[in-house]
Amino acid sequence: MPDAFITSVLHITTGGAETVTDLTDDCVRFLTRAAVGRHGLLNIFVPHATAGIAILETGAGSDEDLLATLHTLLPADDRYQHRHGSPGHGRDHVLPALIAPHATLPVIGGRLELGTWQSVCLVDTNRSNTNRQVRLSFLGAREA
Repeated sequence: MPDAFITSVLHITTGGAETVTDLTDDCVRFLTRAAVGRHGLLNIFVPHATAGIAILETGAGSDEDLLATLHTLLPADDRYQHRHGSPGHGRDHVLPALIAPHATLPVIGGRLELGTWQSVCLVDTNRSNTNRQVRLSFLGAREA
């Protein structure tokens, strides 16, 4: 099967603040090239120890609510054993245990199958690392 697996890397600059970055349009553009008329799976993976991938609603306050919840669950203070970097950086290394560094989503007929209000987001609480990579990979087959 030709081109059963196609992959590409996004380079995302998150800035010096904790962020939730919507990657949905990037995923759709990737699938426009990689998955025309095909069924399969899109895997989104961030190869960093301090970031994750979440599927959530954005633009209605949910992204800010997520960051506020992470502050409650993972305060940026000196309680962590991992202490290099900025104060509270140890919490950034716990983040991927709560928000996985990957997500796998269905693609039907070349289209990403998300719910009405769902978006694919990079969650990054590490203010010290502003340059991120996100690998998009499509594995699929032509329609039968």
